[in-house]
Amino acid sequence: MAREFRTVGVVGLGTMGAGIVEVFARNGLDVIAAEVSTEAVERGREHLQTSTRRAIERGKMTEEQAAELLGRITTTTSLADLAPCDLVVEAVPESLDLKASVFAEVDKHVGPETILASNTSSLSVTELSVRTARPGKVVGMHFFNPAPVQKLVELVRTVVTEADVVEDLQAFAATLDKVPVVIGDRAGFIANALLFGYLNHAARMFESRYASREDLDAAMRYGCGYPMGPLSLLDLIGLDTAYEILETMYAQSRNLMHAPAPVFKQMITAGLLGRKSGRGFYTYEKAHSSKVVPDAFTPSSAIPEGVTPREVQRVGVVGTGTMASGIVQVFAQAGYDVIVRGRSESKVEASIAGIRKALDKAVVRGKLSEEDKDATLGRITPTTSLEDFADVDLVVEAIAEELEVKRAVFGALDEICKPGAILATTTSSLPVVECAAATDRPGDVIGLHFFNPAPVMKLVEVVSTIGTSPDVAATALDVCGKLGKVAVSCGDRAGFIVNALLFPYLNDAVKMLEAHYATADDIDAAMKTGCALPMGPFELLDVVGLDVSLAIERSLFSEFRQSGFAPAPLLEHLVTAGRLGRKTGQGFRDYATR
Repeated sequence: MAREFRTVGVVGLGTMGAGIVEVFARNGLDVIAAEVSTEAVERGREHLQTSTRRAIERGKMTEEQAAELLGRITTTTSLADLAPCDLVVEAVPESLDLKASVFAEVDKHVGPETILASNTSSLSVTELSVRTARPGKVVGMHFFNPAPVQKLVELVRTVVTEADVVEDLQAFAATLDKVPVVIGDRAGFIANALLFGYLNHAARMFESRYASREDLDAAMRYGCGYPMGPLSLLDLIGLDTAYEILETMYAQSRNLMHAPAPVFKQMITAGLLGRKSGRGFYTYEKAHSSKVVPDAFTPSSAIPEGVTPREVQRVGVVGTGTMASGIVQVFAQAGYDVIVRGRSESKVEASIAGIRKALDKAVVRGKLSEEDKDATLGRITPTTSLEDFADVDLVVEAIAEELEVKRAVFGALDEICKPGAILATTTSSLPVVECAAATDRPGDVIGLHFFNPAPVMKLVEVVSTIGTSPDVAATALDVCGKLGKVAVSCGDRAGFIVNALLFPYLNDAVKMLEAHYATADDIDAAMKTGCALPMGPFELLDVVGLDVSLAIERSLFSEFRQSGFAPAPLLEHLVTAGRLGRKTGQGFRDYATR
């Protein structure tokens, strides 16, 4: 039988502490909440009243329920008042000395069976436990912000934590309608260890001016379906908090991926802490506001001032695969005349048949009229000859990811296409400059990385090489706007924005699994529940394909030469064994085959 928790204590009534108090009180528990002063207690009560008032306004709680909830909470400025508690959770600022002193004091006043839990997101729970006379009854209980909303709770056991303590808290967390994952005591635990490496990498991209803050955030929102872009998320977390977490992780891992980007220290010194100070990577209406306001770095338009885009009316697409067909559909639906070239008539016919089927589905769903469907198909011309691209204004190459094949196509297009025609590649991992070097018009070559499926995914990465002309880049942005896409600009280096941020995070998840730190199910649950990501890392790897993922990670490691980018041996072994994900029925998980 799991022990019963009736009275719980919370030390610290900041945003997180007040949220934890609310979680307990909502579930019928008596809560004793402690703070350092009457002023801090009042601020904590304001947090609680604001939260419950918001719940009433949204119809999620009645006035009576709110009054009952607040009536279960007793506040105090004396830790001695925590004596009746079965469980005490500390939620004070991320300082090891401060948390240890709280634990040492609480330890003196509570009963011998009382469990002490820390809400730390990055500090060593073991270090805290040894400051008490009950290290076996000390655990990490890491809630996520806002605690009343976020489902994930990371339960962190140390090497001396008693097994029944973890089991009891696991059962208790489930009664709170939370998703508990049990893990060992390692800096960052699951969610932060994976999340902050990704956030740090994004900060480095911004710092090196590889891409603008708006483009970095848009790339991950529209390319991966993330609820927030990395820089917006850092502003929400607080740059000082992020820096401390990264410092703690780096001190333990010595992994350069966790070494805080210098931009953090510079911004913190300047008082740019994010939303709480009114300025961080973005500028906000006021301190603690979520409303972004324009500042000196806000772009006035997608297309740079003083650059005139070229006119594009006719478009050629090389390829008949899924990506090529989707791109043909996107251009034709946007009103462009499109020539699609395949290696044989049957391949071109199959491509157009696939487009027709997709448009028929759109008609059935009421998203497209029969007239628009017919007009779209009427704008598509099939061919098996590149010579028919002689008069197009833009060519988009969408063939296999083989550099020599792409270079041969670009060499042929260079001879056939009229002067001023733009040549674009949809490559997701190969150097665009290699395609440009196969032509005598490198200034007219650019990357247009559409995401699959092209008719659905909003993002296009516009990749300029060192030689791409400004008006060519402007034309690409202009065309993407007319296609209804969200275009982000970046330079020509491995992974561009999305893959360069996404795949090191996926690789870190594989290394975490490989180290037996947590199961694939717990890691997926942590990232989906704790970070609100649409898919967990192992779900996503199996969908993408482990062979494709390995190829991207190898290209990133080859370009950046950072040990943190080296593909996890487990991923290499799975690919060698033919476990490539959903497409083979086996990857990190086994799938039913028909």
